[in-house]
Amino acid sequence: MPVSVRTVLFDLDGTLADTLPDLAFALNRTLEAEGLEPLSEDAIRPLITEGGRVMVDMAVGERRDQEAKDRMRHAFLDTYGQNLANETRLFPEIESVLDTLDERGIPWGIVTNKLAAFTDPLVRALAIDGRAKCVVSGDTTSHSKPHPEPMFYACRATGAKPAECVYLGDAEKDVLAGRRAGMRTLVALYGYLPEDADPHAWGASGVVDSPLGLVRWLEDYA
Repeated sequence: MPVSVRTVLFDLDGTLADTLPDLAFALNRTLEAEGLEPLSEDAIRPLITEGGRVMVDMAVGERRDQEAKDRMRHAFLDTYGQNLANETRLFPEIESVLDTLDERGIPWGIVTNKLAAFTDPLVRALAIDGRAKCVVSGDTTSHSKPHPEPMFYACRATGAKPAECVYLGDAEKDVLAGRRAGMRTLVALYGYLPEDADPHAWGASGVVDSPLGLVRWLEDYA
């Protein structure tokens, strides 16, 4: 019989918070400063899970050399750091999910590949820093997802065993990290998945169409 879930861990971008508007603003400011056309939010959404460097590389393509891309990446991160909480909000239903977890005494935390320089002020701006039992950023440990090290760090921080945790994320690397750590995993279908993604083939424990789907899933496993 499976061990009961006693701790819930969340990815940040595309799972806990809708960071697309502020990331799109920073990326388009960077593109425009380089004389390039801005991209629609629909075009930027699937790039977010790749991280800042890859976002810029994919947005620019072959139109600039690597030196220019590196310069643009720094400009993008600088702009984003100054505008990371202008339009970013928790996804609809997330507040209700967090309230439910708190009411049931289920600890929850965040494991993201976002650098702490951006994660920490954003979590404060979202007013959830005092509620999360752990906040693990992309540079908290020596490796980032899909390596399991951040997941083990979160377990130590929350006092949970991997088998007692479920991790909710919107990328294959989230599922890989959780599975490699021995956790159950759920895919947030409402997140920033590319159109050609096949989350049902990632080997997750399940998928949820909305944040409240996590609460319904926990009814069977918590």
